[in-house]
Amino acid sequence: MTTTHSYHEVLLAARGISVTRGETVILRDLNLEIRDIKRPGVTQGQVVGLLGPSGIGKTTLFRVLAGLEAPDTGEVLLGPEARPVARGVMGVVAQNYPLFAHRTVLGNLVIAGRRSGQSGAQAEAKARELLVQFGLEEHSRKYPAQLSGGQRQRVAIAQQFMCSEHYLLMDEPFTGLDLIAEENLFRFIRAMAQTDERTTFIIITHDIEAAVAVADTLWLLGRDRDAEGKVIPGARVQAIYNLAERGLAWREDIMSSPDYLRLLGEIHALFPRL
Repeated sequence: MTTTHSYHEVLLAARGISVTRGETVILRDLNLEIRDIKRPGVTQGQVVGLLGPSGIGKTTLFRVLAGLEAPDTGEVLLGPEARPVARGVMGVVAQNYPLFAHRTVLGNLVIAGRRSGQSGAQAEAKARELLVQFGLEEHSRKYPAQLSGGQRQRVAIAQQFMCSEHYLLMDEPFTGLDLIAEENLFRFIRAMAQTDERTTFIIITHDIEAAVAVADTLWLLGRDRDAEGKVIPGARVQAIYNLAERGLAWREDIMSSPDYLRLLGEIHALFPRL
């Protein structure tokens, strides 16, 4: 059963992205976009899953989208005003949740705010707001070593929201999580996506099951093939799955749905040909 929704202005667009290293073409004329989703009576942000086999170019695309690496050709534009992405504009949560071990949870957030140009008072005020929002207020004086893996992950996400108001890239966030921690992360991402209409998560992962469970849209990265079936170097988006149109977005019970299992089978069947 589909949920009423509509698509509006472009929040992120990648146009003609190509990256070559030496003789190796990593990305070739790649195009994609994320549009603002509106749902009646609901504040709804966007959660996009980027899937692809190992070595296909997901990390390179991650760096380009984050403004950490300039493509050889093409551009990444943010917001309806289409401003070029720049380093620090997009929040980035790396796989190992890097935090300052000698700083408290509050201190880690304040440092991030100061580095983005906020005054000390502004940074502390925003950090305390985020700690409440992320359910971390009681841990504000703890150090990273005193937190669970899930708590450190939430601190790392909050740290990035100190710098980026709306955009967050996550690199393999489900790696190493047990089933309960993974389900908690699903709920957390869904809840955070509903705090602001422009909030946009891009989750880069090889975990098909997790991506389908949490996203409203999936991008499947792979390489084209010529008429003889030979691989054409350079990854592009091979398929886009609109999970909202399939009735699979914004559902707590998605993993028990027959449609969820059918989609997993469809994507698993495509992976060997990517």
